[in-house]
Amino acid sequence: MTLETWIALFLACWFISLSPGAGAIASMSSGLNHGFRTGYWNAIGLQLALLLQVAVVAAGLGAILSTSEMAFGIIKWCGVAYLLYLGWKQWHAPITVVQADQEHKTRTTAMALVLRGFLVNASNPKAIIFILAVLPQFINPQQPLLPQYLIMTITMVCVDLVVMAGYTGLAAKVLRLLQQPRHQTLMNRTFGGTFVAAALLLTSVKSS
Repeated sequence: MTLETWIALFLACWFISLSPGAGAIASMSSGLNHGFRTGYWNAIGLQLALLLQVAVVAAGLGAILSTSEMAFGIIKWCGVAYLLYLGWKQWHAPITVVQADQEHKTRTTAMALVLRGFLVNASNPKAIIFILAVLPQFINPQQPLLPQYLIMTITMVCVDLVVMAGYTGLAAKVLRLLQQPRHQTLMNRTFGGTFVAAALLLTSVKSS
């Protein structure tokens, strides 16, 4: 992979990561509810799913999802159901008194947030189709494919980790300003509604 190709990939990764989506919503929700240190585990789960998606595309299974209505539909509706569940859970999240000099306390484990982030990304077939459409643009078929996929994967993961850290940290900072229960209720329902909106948007995604 040439330097020019990598720079183009690098810029494309920033555009993809910064684009609002279920992953960004999940990161902000995690930062809001659990603070940065705990909430950032959600981003680790997102990256594990991204690794799986790149592997699927590299193995050629992405082409199957792009042509099989049944396979695409199963993953899509699982994703819709999970986003609706997250929306319902966020909408009904309990109100917690937040101290300005304390990290938001939570009983949620790091593993639970990793799993949550993984499911958010893994249950979104649009991500696989998007990767299937984008990655080949930076592939040189005359060169060994494995090193190219490794470079692209590392670049995508590193950029996304930085972006999701920003989303998580921003929400965690906003959390410190939510001293009144009605502010927390409004924020919880805003994120809950956003998850539902993301689910509704996912229903319109088609395999081709």
